Amino acid sequence: MTITMIIQLLIVLGALWVGSRYGSLALGAISGIGLALLVFGFGLKPGTPPTDVIYIIIAAVTCAGIMQASGGMDWLIQIAEKLLRKHPDRITFLAPLTTFFLTVLVGTGHVVYTLMPIICDIALKKGIRPERPCGVASIASQVGITCSPIAAAVVAFVSISNANGFDITIPRVLMISIPACICGLMAAATASYRRGLDLDKDPEFQKKIADPAQRDYIYGGGATTLDKEIPQSAKNAVFIFLGALAVIVLFAALPQLLPSYTTVKVVKGAGDVMIVGGTKISAAALAKAGIVATGLTETGTIALKMNLVIQIVMISAAALMIIFCKAAPKKAVAGPVWQSGMVAVVAIYGIAWLADTYFSNYMDEMQDMLAGVVKAYPWSIAFVFFMVSVLINSQGAVVVAMLPLAYKLGIPGPVLLGVLPAVYGYFFIPNYPSDIATVNFDRSGTTIIGKYLLNHSFMMPGLISVFTSTIVAYLLSMIFY
Repeated sequence: MTITMIIQLLIVLGALWVGSRYGSLALGAISGIGLALLVFGFGLKPGTPPTDVIYIIIAAVTCAGIMQASGGMDWLIQIAEKLLRKHPDRITFLAPLTTFFLTVLVGTGHVVYTLMPIICDIALKKGIRPERPCGVASIASQVGITCSPIAAAVVAFVSISNANGFDITIPRVLMISIPACICGLMAAATASYRRGLDLDKDPEFQKKIADPAQRDYIYGGGATTLDKEIPQSAKNAVFIFLGALAVIVLFAALPQLLPSYTTVKVVKGAGDVMIVGGTKISAAALAKAGIVATGLTETGTIALKMNLVIQIVMISAAALMIIFCKAAPKKAVAGPVWQSGMVAVVAIYGIAWLADTYFSNYMDEMQDMLAGVVKAYPWSIAFVFFMVSVLINSQGAVVVAMLPLAYKLGIPGPVLLGVLPAVYGYFFIPNYPSDIATVNFDRSGTTIIGKYLLNHSFMMPGLISVFTSTIVAYLLSMIFY
């Protein structure tokens, strides 16, 4: 690695680090400064913006945002709350499962904010230390991203893998990621089951509730959605959304159902020309007609790509909700699901473009440096995915930025499928919105960001979940592929 390469890499890492400190839109915008320095300052050829992934995110969050505006998200949260309140003694295991499957359905972890204060309330009333279910539930809300058929990370993995010769579909990815991630979450929940002191034995907590005002604050509130009346139009919006998901999974599982189109390809150096219809005409005959033959034109067919299928189905579902379910577009735009999705668009746009610019210009050098390691230990790419995720706070961006490099390094597709859960590492530094919100929702003060930053409530369940999920996914991938 030359001095110039090191300087440019530091620019990339510096842009990511500074962007993560500001958060939100800044992560993508400040990546643009790094991109400008590489292109205008060092003359690197710009990489390719991840437009396909961005369009999918826009379509998915628009559909989910419209469902939220219709009240459909309230119904899903209410169903989850009924389950949790029915079995309060199992909250440490059921809470992560509910946040996990909400994310799987909607494709973003930002739908669980309404559920977090409910989890805390149930734990307090049952005398369970809220840190136990809250910590692992926050982790689960992000783990579900690699298990959602409409999440950018999954769709990007499939499209990039197919382009690099690994024939994989969304359902086949989910068959590996869902059971692996559930295993990881249950391992984390088991480790959290007796975590910390029970509330009646915690001197700090007992000192707090000795103050009547603090006691009223901690045990008051009683967050719930059960008293909220859900109109039929909101339920219909959920049915439309679930129907859209079913259609996407169906097309992904049975691609032969997709429409196909005729393509024309020119092959240089051939002696004949084939017109679309199958008729071959010699170059000499064309020359007599005053046409210069440059090669053989072949015809074929290509099926509609899944990235377009997802966009078409999601946008259509959103339109149906607007027309039939009283969903107000203005309310959707103001909602947290749509807004967080648009932030993700900007982040992935800047981060992935910056990373692709750097790696595409130094692919040969990267292969020379890493070929020995990845050839001997191909699974070691999981550590790279994890470390990059710590920096950029986006699983979709990690996949878009790093997966093409992994394929060019010669790592087999089944190995990369096996280490897919490792793209979630941004719990390591507790600056992600869901983690910060969870700390604020826990009125007992047991869910914390520690004095030394890394000793926080999400570290243990996060590490156990990702480590276990990656091992299980890797084993499953090796067995089935």
